[in-house]
Formats: sequence, C-alpha cells, structure tokens
Amino acid sequence: MPSIVDLHKLVENLDDGDRALFHRIYRYYIEIGRLRLPKSMKAKEKFRNYEAQQIVRVTNKITYESTLFNKLRSKRPIMTKTSEDVNKVIDESKGDIFCNPENTPEDIFGRIEGNFCITASNISKYDYLHAVIIFKDHAPFVYEEEKIYDILNVAFKWFEKASEYDRRAIYPFFVWNCLWRAGASIIHGHAHALISKEPYGKYEFYDSVRKIYAKNYNSEYFEDLYRIHEALGLGFNLGNSKIMAYLTPIKEKEVIIISENVTELAKSMSYVLKRYHKMGVRSFNAAVFIPPLGTTDFLIARIVDRGDLSIKTADIGGMELYAGTSVVSTDPFALAEMLKI
Repeated sequence: MPSIVDLHKLVENLDDGDRALFHRIYRYYIEIGRLRLPKSMKAKEKFRNYEAQQIVRVTNKITYESTLFNKLRSKRPIMTKTSEDVNKVIDESKGDIFCNPENTPEDIFGRIEGNFCITASNISKYDYLHAVIIFKDHAPFVYEEEKIYDILNVAFKWFEKASEYDRRAIYPFFVWNCLWRAGASIIHGHAHALISKEPYGKYEFYDSVRKIYAKNYNSEYFEDLYRIHEALGLGFNLGNSKIMAYLTPIKEKEVIIISENVTELAKSMSYVLKRYHKMGVRSFNAAVFIPPLGTTDFLIARIVDRGDLSIKTADIGGMELYAGTSVVSTDPFALAEMLKI
C-alpha cells in the first residue's frame, strides 16, 4: 500500500497532465528529523525508530493549507481511560435538557421538526440566527443515511424559515460537533444551523479562491482538486458525490465530500461516518459549505476525526492556531484504503 512518504514517487508516476496539475496546486518536501536518544531510551524497543523520523510537509499553494505528517506522533505517551468509562459517561448523561426538547427555547418563527430531529433556538448563540438541531435519539453516534438526510433536510427548511424572517439573511452554514473532543457542551446528539446577512469567512475564502483560480486557469478549483486526489488513489466516486481523503487535512482522517444535493450528501456522509465508526472514531467535526439561498452550486462537506474521547490532551495547539500548519499522524493513503473497505 502506498504511503505519504512515497509521495515523490507517486507524483512522478502520474501522467503528464495530472503531474502538472498536482504541481499547480501543491508543493511538498520529505525530510529526515534527527535526534540523539539517551542510553536509557535507546535500550527500549519502542523508541528504536525515533532517531531518524520521516517528516512530510504538503502545502496547498492555492488555499495555503499546510500539513506536516509524522506517523510517530500517534505513539506519544498519553493518559487514557477505557472505552467503558466513556460509554458510562454517555449513558449517565441521559435525561439532559435535550432529552425533552419541548423545554428548550424556540425561535420566534417556531420550530422545524423532522422524523428524527427537531430545532431549538440556541440559548447562547454563535450568531443572531442560530438553531440547535436536536436528535430525537440520545445517542450521539448517528450514521444512518435516513437520519442524516432528515437532519440536513430540517436544517435546510430552517434556513428558508429564518430567511423569511430576515430577508437579508441568505448565507447558511451547517456544523455538527460530536461530543466533547469536538467542542460539544452537551452529550445528547445535536448539530447547528446558522444563517446570516454576511457570508462566513471560510465560505467567502473558498468563493474567492474559486473565482481567482477560474480566472487564472479557466478551470473549476474543486474539480481539479478531486482529479489530483483520484489520480493518487485518494479520491473516489460514490453515486454523484466525490469523496477525498484530503492531502492537507486540518487534523486526523479529514475527508472532503463534494455533492450535488442534500440526498447525495446524506448518502456520502453516512458512508464516511460508518467507515469512521469502524475505525473507532467517535468524536468528529462536520461542516457543510452551502451556496447562498436563491443560488445553485454544489455542496462541500468537511469531516475530521477529533481523537480518542478518553485522551485528556488537546489535538489542536499553537501550530494549527498560529503557524497555519497542522500536525497529524494519520497517513491519507491509509485513510483512503480504510474508506474504500
């Protein structure tokens, strides 16, 4: 199976068109990070490979996303609890306020209810139009296609209702933070729907990137991005959706999905989250970038693993916050293989 450390060989083996496209969007380096171990550590087998570490850095020249890969990062000593402890915490949280959504605040234009979820008005808002989509099941581990479709469909109905209330609000955003590692303050399954009179920063950034890229290369950025990933074995089609094990992930196991509509997106998100579940992922962030209401365009979802729920250390530090370069241990080529199983 190929690895991120084989990137140079993989790129050189591409046909001329794909290789040129790769170099248009990406640059990379592969270097050896060297250190000297004290005798006390050198005697331990688990540290035997640490004196010469292969570091791969990949940078997207169009978006300036940048990621450093080092598989040894996953072997750092950490404090953990057992999965039984985590399940106990989730079980003991039953009976929280989201278990009785009728007791939560509602938007002044009412609630939107689906088969598997219902909206509430967030009592501590991110923005002035902000709903919580509360799952009817307490369990936060939702990956069934019909449930994800219902969650997304309710979000889109809420966008329309909120925009009727404030006609200026045409820029929607959907985000799903699953459990505490992903920033969720309540264990009960829920997602967020927001809409504003101004586009959110990352959507505006992508919109600008696409326009500049189209002007410079007469091509659609995300189509070219997918073409590179597919050529390297990191991308595949699921129905009319495109799925990528992203080459410059913000953190572990990041996947990007490009879909034509909510039905296709729900199918693809369900597929990815089921694979995540088999990999042991329980906490994740998912976001959907949605075109302004009244316009047509594809939907872009990004989903990222937020790590073991029992680990006390944070997965995001100064490198991600201030250097603009993420540090990860998961090889995207290994992720691609796990996604295709």
